[in-house]
Amino acid sequence: MSSNAIIFAIVFLAAMALFAWSSFRRFRLVALGRPEDRFSDLLKRLGGMLVYAFAQRRVLSRPFGLNHFVLFWCFLILFLANTEFLFGGLFPDYVSLSRLPDGAYHTLAFIFDVVSALALLAVVVAFIRRAAFASPHIGGLSRDAVTILSLVAILMIAFFGLHGGKIALGSEPAAYMPVSGFVAGAFFSGASAGSLAGYINFFWWLHAIVLLGFLNYLPYSKHMHILTAVPNCFFRNLSRVKILPREEFKKGNTFGVGQVNEFTWKGLFDSYSCTECGRCSDACPATFTGKPLDPRLVIHDIKMNLLKNGPLIARKKTPVLPLIGDDKEGSIAEEVLWECTTCGACVEVCPVFIEHFPRIIDMRRYLVEMHAKFPEELLTLFDNMEQRSNPWGIAPAERVKWAVDIEVKPFEADKTEYLFFVGCAGAFDARTRRTTVALAQILEASGVSWGILGRDELCCGDSLRRLGNEFVFDNMARENIKLFADRGIKKVITQCPHCYSTLKNDYRQYGAELEVIHHSELIAHLIQEGRLKLDGAGDLGRVVFHDSCYLGRHNMIYEAPRKVITSATGQEPTEMARHHAKSFCCGAGGGRMWMEEPIGKHINVARVEEALEKDPETICVCCPYCMIMFEDGLKDKGVTEKVKVLDLAEVAARALK
Repeated sequence: MSSNAIIFAIVFLAAMALFAWSSFRRFRLVALGRPEDRFSDLLKRLGGMLVYAFAQRRVLSRPFGLNHFVLFWCFLILFLANTEFLFGGLFPDYVSLSRLPDGAYHTLAFIFDVVSALALLAVVVAFIRRAAFASPHIGGLSRDAVTILSLVAILMIAFFGLHGGKIALGSEPAAYMPVSGFVAGAFFSGASAGSLAGYINFFWWLHAIVLLGFLNYLPYSKHMHILTAVPNCFFRNLSRVKILPREEFKKGNTFGVGQVNEFTWKGLFDSYSCTECGRCSDACPATFTGKPLDPRLVIHDIKMNLLKNGPLIARKKTPVLPLIGDDKEGSIAEEVLWECTTCGACVEVCPVFIEHFPRIIDMRRYLVEMHAKFPEELLTLFDNMEQRSNPWGIAPAERVKWAVDIEVKPFEADKTEYLFFVGCAGAFDARTRRTTVALAQILEASGVSWGILGRDELCCGDSLRRLGNEFVFDNMARENIKLFADRGIKKVITQCPHCYSTLKNDYRQYGAELEVIHHSELIAHLIQEGRLKLDGAGDLGRVVFHDSCYLGRHNMIYEAPRKVITSATGQEPTEMARHHAKSFCCGAGGGRMWMEEPIGKHINVARVEEALEKDPETICVCCPYCMIMFEDGLKDKGVTEKVKVLDLAEVAARALK
């Protein structure tokens, strides 16, 4: 073995040992998290990993994603070239592409040469984008970004220098390596054999040192996602709806997450997988309107807290940096946690399936259940929920007041098919009562067998769960499920997406198997079956439609309400700039309906402004929270006389024959 090979073997072994040690130090901290099953349905997980990690579906949803796609696949292809390079350095007499048959050797040489050029071009584009067109949420050329991009660029330059020198020396064929051949002609022509040997040796060592240095830099940079992004796509939540696990209320138990190791291991692995691309920040309504919440920074702070406290926790020592309540990096301010609307936009756009808002709810649970710390205005909400099972604290007898002018029947087991779960807003809010009446008229006109619980109806508990008051939610869910079972209720109609999602998804954790249908789906179905005859909804003018977060992103109901609007008005609704999965929140989800919004622009005003850009006469919604937020926003803009807000049921009811 040559002295060159011996020296490289020592460097290689030292570098790989350092990489293994660094990776072990990082990944062992993930094991501190609570257990969670992310290995079910392996075929589905593998398929998703191919689509989202290797085919980069979410990455390509934005224009610059193409550059990342190119760089990603260049890395994969050049992984083979770099493996051959490293083993060729260790065993130069045995490992070399030139030992392959000429056809295979020339083909691979051509591919590696062209791909290296593409990688260098992608790095240049990334530099330009970072320097001139960076998102405000990720900044420009950070030290980490410059370091990584520079290392990749040097690797490619070293590749061309190495092979250009070999081509000039005559040891490699120029015909199959066009870029390296150009380098040979442009920079090495006329050089002596001795000089070429020196250039080749220099570029070989430059490539080796930078490659091994790059590998060892990864565990200490945000580009650690190169190691974790692909498996994180495999470990993604297979459920569209991100429901936190139930808590067991026993003496001595702790609730929520107040220390970083109380997250699940997947929650910790998420923090290593963040690419800090800023897509979640761009999509977040709180960030967009100037609130302190930035979902990217929440995940970053979880990672920094884990790196700071993890080694101490592993040694059974006290953490030195609080997870919640400090202004330092690695600690999340309490006000940040209360700004989240749980709209799911962050999760929807994340290329590597990080689950941002469930981590926020974890920490809300800790504040509420372990320390009774929450915004002052929530005290009234929690008291009202516990005492009278509705946010306003209104007497249960008032739940049927909406039906004073129409005849409604109570739900009867074995006689009534559907329970109309009116919901708190539908029963108590004066504006939403009009939607409730409209839906009742539709049900009657189409011959649906339905009934109500009247004063016995309880709140579903959606806001409680999203705000972290799991104890009260747990009691409420149990009472509701018992009530449904006692009354023989199996099918439920809701007008509120929050009720819909809670009854359909959250209650499954309690063994409830309810067939829950949102009124948008039901009305569309009745129209399709010919049971609901519409004859034009009058002159509503241009109708702009708003996608509710809990109907759309959380439960994938997009087309049903649009079909109803088209059937009722004779024209398709006008879409806002952000619609369907990219829809912008109204600001009321996650319990924000019951909280003040003192910082930044009001989220509902921002959404109303977006709607007004389309010059509508009617804004159609499918959610009582959205209804309230839009009407308040229109008042703020002073356009209530020009633009009206209608629920989908009201639009359809106006068109009844």
